[in-house]
Amino acid sequence: MTKALRMSTMFLRTLREDPADADVVSDKLLQRACYLRKAAPGIWTWLPLGLNVLNKIENIIREEMASIDAQEVHFSGLLPREPYEATHRWEEYGDNIFRLKDRHEADYLLAPTHEEMFTLLVKDLYSSYKDLPVTLYQIQTKYRDEFRPRAGLIRGREFIMKDAYTFDADEAGLDESYQKMYDAYARIFDRCGLNYRPVEADPGAIGGNGSHEFMGIAASGEAGIVYCDTCDYAADVEKAECEALPSQEEAPRELHTIGTPGCNTIEAVCEYLHAPIEKSVKAVALTSDKGGLILCFVRGDHEVNEIKVTNAVGANEVMMASDEQIRAAGTVPGFMGPIGLDLNKCTILIDATVMNMHNVCCGANEVDTHYVDAEPCRDFVYTKVLDIRTAHEGDQCPHCKGHLKEARGIEVGQVFKLYTKYSEALHATFLDPEGKEKPFYMGSYGIGVGRTLAAVIEQYHDANGAIMPKNIAPYEVIVLPVNVKDEESFAKAGEIYQALNAQGIDAILDDRDERAGVKFKGCRPHRLSRPRRGWPQDFAAGRHGSQGSLYR
Repeated sequence: MTKALRMSTMFLRTLREDPADADVVSDKLLQRACYLRKAAPGIWTWLPLGLNVLNKIENIIREEMASIDAQEVHFSGLLPREPYEATHRWEEYGDNIFRLKDRHEADYLLAPTHEEMFTLLVKDLYSSYKDLPVTLYQIQTKYRDEFRPRAGLIRGREFIMKDAYTFDADEAGLDESYQKMYDAYARIFDRCGLNYRPVEADPGAIGGNGSHEFMGIAASGEAGIVYCDTCDYAADVEKAECEALPSQEEAPRELHTIGTPGCNTIEAVCEYLHAPIEKSVKAVALTSDKGGLILCFVRGDHEVNEIKVTNAVGANEVMMASDEQIRAAGTVPGFMGPIGLDLNKCTILIDATVMNMHNVCCGANEVDTHYVDAEPCRDFVYTKVLDIRTAHEGDQCPHCKGHLKEARGIEVGQVFKLYTKYSEALHATFLDPEGKEKPFYMGSYGIGVGRTLAAVIEQYHDANGAIMPKNIAPYEVIVLPVNVKDEESFAKAGEIYQALNAQGIDAILDDRDERAGVKFKGCRPHRLSRPRRGWPQDFAAGRHGSQGSLYR
């Protein structure tokens, strides 16, 4: 028998028990099956089995990128400060990036993402509309100083990311490039066997307008999504639109105050007043990186969406305000209300649903005191009325008469329309047919390669280990001779192994001198996925994607 890939020589030691610090299924199984070893919190060593899977996912990515004429490049992970300063991200990323100095005290960072570098590359080499469109990508290690790395590959300090960037002459070209990449991403995740859903998303620190996340559906997912039970609408909860809810018409009553001793939460107030929480308005006090107090008011049973607030005030981030900031605006922590406040001392945002309410209770800006029978349209002062609440299951879909449902997901990819944010900041321009200088229209597109593997395992596993989709399994077939000392059977196993490889089937030969039970047990963490009883056939076959079979 010619040389074969043998389990007896493979660098492989499975674990009998879950690692003590593993907190999700994929983390436990990847370590137990000897795909990964932890080097430090959020930092991983890829072992032969895991690296084989990683390479297969990367090969799928490369094939689909080639199908849309994307070209691969490779940047350094060590980057200079200046480009990130020009786009203000040196400051905006805050403590989330690793910063360092060289021996000459020059500032550098470990790349959290590469928008700036791709922009400068194209700026240096392309200067005419005739050069466009162009799509470049890389598969590279990224670094982010996560405050609390967790969930194995799902949230680490070092991770492998495929990032791509498109450069077009106008918005129409950007729209076309965006759709090509969106469709390529769907094919990538289909081929990886992932059950996923594309959802509308907030672009976050990347910037730009227009974004979709590709969410691997999993109960362990960090992100919440909502989707319509009638139409194709789906969105990250940070982005999901909320329709202003109507209220029953009521005759307005006279506004008055009432003592509410010790009732500094909306739940305590409603219990004290024997009032339904749907008839109350609660406050959340925030401040932003741009300074100033932001008072947000929503219906008592709703939650303030900080991402929507961030976008409403044009900030990079918001955080909870201090008691001192609240008192400086003329109100009292625990008893804040949108009546009688000075708009010069704070920004007041009121959720659109609140303005449809009648005869509500709210804080009176005095200790142990609330207003009752307040009419928002009559009594409230405000800077803006807009959607600032978080969507929840049961809300009406903003695009049809259906209702929203909730799920959890792992973000495995995201696509962004950057427009001219980075090209303008970095003065990256080209000459149009009339010889006029114009900025590139850009798109940015990322896939978490390791995250994709983790999301797959969160979906495909049982008590015996991971159940890998065929396209990304470390091996498609394990050839297992029961008795390696039986020369005839062992030779036949070798022939089968060679025949499989000759047909392009990825196989490995288990030539270990072990009992059959030990061998069969060792195969269990590396099984291939198959249809599971009760699942939709589309789900089992990997044809889910934008069809959303999980939701139908």
